[in-house]
Amino acid sequence: MTGAASPASPPPGGGPAGYDADELAHRLPRARVVDRLAFLVERCRGARVVHVGFADAGFADEQRRAGRWLHAHLAGAAASLVGLDADPDGVEWARAAGYEAHLVDCTDPAAVAALGLAPADVVVAGEIIEHLDAPGPFLDALAPLVAPEGELVITTPNSYGLVNVAASIGLGMEVNHPDHVVMFTWRTLGELLRRHGWEVTGTATYVPTLRSRGSRSRLEAAAVRGVLGLERLLGRLGRPFACDGLIVSARRR
Repeated sequence: MTGAASPASPPPGGGPAGYDADELAHRLPRARVVDRLAFLVERCRGARVVHVGFADAGFADEQRRAGRWLHAHLAGAAASLVGLDADPDGVEWARAAGYEAHLVDCTDPAAVAALGLAPADVVVAGEIIEHLDAPGPFLDALAPLVAPEGELVITTPNSYGLVNVAASIGLGMEVNHPDHVVMFTWRTLGELLRRHGWEVTGTATYVPTLRSRGSRSRLEAAAVRGVLGLERLLGRLGRPFACDGLIVSARRR
């Protein structure tokens, strides 16, 4: 056919989707290494806050015993605090303890809207997005919860983090929560936010707190501590994305 491209000819623009190799590399933003708990508490101080995934299913008892349950710390800093979670036991416990809490599937925009909550200054989605089958609808569902000048703050494991690199090379293992189904980089999380109407406004990283040793050997536990120490050192040397935790703040476009 006249004017038809040869089957072997690539489409214009340099690749199957019109990209070329140079577009695969993305410059990371400036970021600082923070203490996750302290960062979120200060961000929420005096604000109206909605905390999504507050129950921390599976680790809540451990976090409470260690004094690091995020929801309790936010309650001491925020002007008002509402917890949302899909864990019935966690929501029931929180209500009995005097917290305002709602049982809801936060990947369902209609279910979240049906709660009739007032928009908040800060919506904290802490260590939740990596558990979800549908992170895009989750971001859509959270949009009405954020006031026009408010902010969504997401914390999630960083897939460039050194712990898994070291574990895979040294031990042939992967370190991951049993319920995680996806891992993000700064670039992939930013692109997901953009596709769902959000604009990234800030980035930080954090070194996760070492949980109890469990069944790990003393040597393995010491190795994890060593890698986390290396993450802190690299953060001070200007390589914050070596850390295993990622914090991204965003506003509605």
